[in-house]
Amino acid sequence: MVERRPGLRDVLLVGAVVVGVVAVAVIVTSILPPGGQYVVLRTPLLILILILGTAGVLWRITRPNRPER
Repeated sequence: MVERRPGLRDVLLVGAVVVGVVAVAVIVTSILPPGGQYVVLRTPLLILILILGTAGVLWRITRPNRPER
């Protein structure tokens, strides 16, 4: 079986999804009341989200491929 490697299209797709998620997060944060904006922007919440997101991506990358059914 030939292992498929990510190509330019895959990389651009992931980049576009990340930019879209960040844009939505900015919009949602801007419509929060001042108390919610304070929690998002002035506490370690964003750092926690970045750590969890990075761990999730690394876990997904390092998982062995499952055999097709």
